[in-house]
Amino acid sequence: MRWKNGAGWTTEIARHDGAGGEFDWRISVAEVDADSEFSPFAGCDRTLLVLDGEGIELSVAGNEPALLGPRSGPYAFSGDAPARCRVLDGPTRDFNVITRRSAFVHKVMFRPLVGPMLLLAEPGTTWIAHLAAGRAARQHGADLALEAGDTLILQADGAQREQLVISGGGEIVLAQLLRVVD
Repeated sequence: MRWKNGAGWTTEIARHDGAGGEFDWRISVAEVDADSEFSPFAGCDRTLLVLDGEGIELSVAGNEPALLGPRSGPYAFSGDAPARCRVLDGPTRDFNVITRRSAFVHKVMFRPLVGPMLLLAEPGTTWIAHLAAGRAARQHGADLALEAGDTLILQADGAQREQLVISGGGEIVLAQLLRVVD
């Protein structure tokens, strides 16, 4: 789909809609091939992680410009602040997490995947596991083979804790989404 501001393209991986049809959280991978303004997301927090390409220089109002390259780590910023990127040397693919501040908070981590990894979801917690590189398998019920670019969602429904084991080799992006409790 087109970016909200029409300047680029994004593939929405998953979203959770809240009241009024707006999302409470959204996970996507954006294709950035030219310098551009980022779409504003009032009342939201954002995190971006460059997956592929030479990277971008991200300028967010009120902050020093940040150089973000492949696997340089997640960069968190407010969706309220004007943001602009400059492509360093060719197109990039970026992993994005956006959460509505009144409903969810999030944390994004980039980790090597070497052997098994256990994720536990308590009620009110959702985990997103995006395999950035390599191969893996989900070991929960029936095994499921994962290739680079595949994404798993682990969500605890009701009062039960849920767990997931991912085993393999490569690199994984983890996003932990926590529901805000009034």
